Amino acid sequence: MLQPIGDRVIVKVKEEEEKTVGGIVLASNAKQKPTEGEVVAVGEGAYADDGKRIPMTVKKGDVVLYDKYSGTNVKYEGQKYLVLHEKDILAIVK
Repeated sequence: MLQPIGDRVIVKVKEEEEKTVGGIVLASNAKQKPTEGEVVAVGEGAYADDGKRIPMTVKKGDVVLYDKYSGTNVKYEGQKYLVLHEKDILAIVK
């Protein structure tokens, strides 16, 4: 598995539905970019100016909402992941 470095987080992107509520099938270019996913790996955290490590807020297994255009898409062992900084995560879904 991938291990993120610093304050980075690896998220398994939740795929958008293929159909609308009315049953209309959407073309791939008509879908919005996903903004929700499950955290699969977390880095150790960034360092503060005084050299102390800042602990991460999110943990493995959290479902999170993130900024639509943030992160880097990565394909690893046939799965699509998004690598992003913790600051790009907007909320944890409870």
